[in-house]
Amino acid sequence: MRKAILLAMGGLLLLAGCGPQTKEAPGIPTEPKWKGLPYRLAFDTKEPKPNPAGITLPGITFTANPDALERRATLVVRYDSSGIKTDKLIVNQIILAPFDISGADGKLSDDTLNIADQGLAKLTGAYCMKGKVKVQAALARSSLSPEADNAEIDSKRLSDWVTTDVVIKKPHSGC
Repeated sequence: MRKAILLAMGGLLLLAGCGPQTKEAPGIPTEPKWKGLPYRLAFDTKEPKPNPAGITLPGITFTANPDALERRATLVVRYDSSGIKTDKLIVNQIILAPFDISGADGKLSDDTLNIADQGLAKLTGAYCMKGKVKVQAALARSSLSPEADNAEIDSKRLSDWVTTDVVIKKPHSGC
């Protein structure tokens, strides 16, 4: 009887040691699937259809982290104003009104780009700019204020800045 009890206890101890094991190897960090900001932008490589405003941004495509999708966003567009010669304050960016964005990948609408083209044309036309100019674009949270400074833009950015060159075809009529 004593042997049977010892054998039963030994069996229980053996089974108790075979419990569920941890699935992660201890001490090995796991890499996140998505690194960086939630969205990645890219300009289309094909030539855009000319906009009557005089400036035409190429199409903008996006890819998003599926775990950090946004429903609404805004587009911030900056241009290189280093060639402008004036003592006055230079406005070198536009912040569009928030718009709907959906899915893990897609393209910004033609309407959004048309509004950006018109805004850039007004700004660059006011400074009589013409020829090639470097332009940057980034997505930001829809809560970004229309008069945001660089610090607010950086804190609410959803993507890195992407850069392209555009041609200003017709400057302001008073130039």
